[in-house]
Amino acid sequence: MNIPRKIIIADDHPLFRQALLQTLMVKLPTVSWIEAESIEQLNIALDNNRDADLLLLDLNIPGAHGFNTLIKIRSQYSQLPVVVVSAHEDDDTVIKSMEFGASGFIPKSTPVDMIFKAIQQVLKGDTWLPEHINLNRVSDKSDIGERVRSLTPQQHKILLMFAEGLLNKQIAHQLNLSEATVKAHATAIFRKLKVFNRTQAVIAINQLEVGSSPFSNSE
Repeated sequence: MNIPRKIIIADDHPLFRQALLQTLMVKLPTVSWIEAESIEQLNIALDNNRDADLLLLDLNIPGAHGFNTLIKIRSQYSQLPVVVVSAHEDDDTVIKSMEFGASGFIPKSTPVDMIFKAIQQVLKGDTWLPEHINLNRVSDKSDIGERVRSLTPQQHKILLMFAEGLLNKQIAHQLNLSEATVKAHATAIFRKLKVFNRTQAVIAINQLEVGSSPFSNSE
């Protein structure tokens, strides 16, 4: 195993995060751990730590919008291995995580010693999955992941603001853009997603939600 220098852990459950860190810090005493409890904090952590060796990602941290976050991270930080750590353990969630670029999937019910072994395996360049997962099963993933991946970071941000119900004027104010620029981005978003309006765009990215609770902030 390559000895990692930095690992980012993105999870909004403090008890789980602290219990995991307490064990891993003993096993990996030289690692610098960067914590994030939301997508906003994660984006800052990723931008400030481009030399990170690994990201442990909870798919449902606040602002994550399901698989959207995994897709964009793999697009923007292709060199960074991502291990999904999730309370959702169904085959479909695991398979989609791997299809969207994860290097491993660790259910939150996994014993910490096994989590450490999974991290070791991924850092060696391998993948890690729960034993019960059948990767021969084909998921019902459409090409929406590829379409979302084609968006620029700004377009992706605006798409998620559409999902939050913000108007063009509100988006323009928050992003310090003109309304005309927001409209131009919207047109490009609709073209890339192969939809005709905001409603269809939001329905499209809802396909990337995890489990049965769209835009849930907790597991």
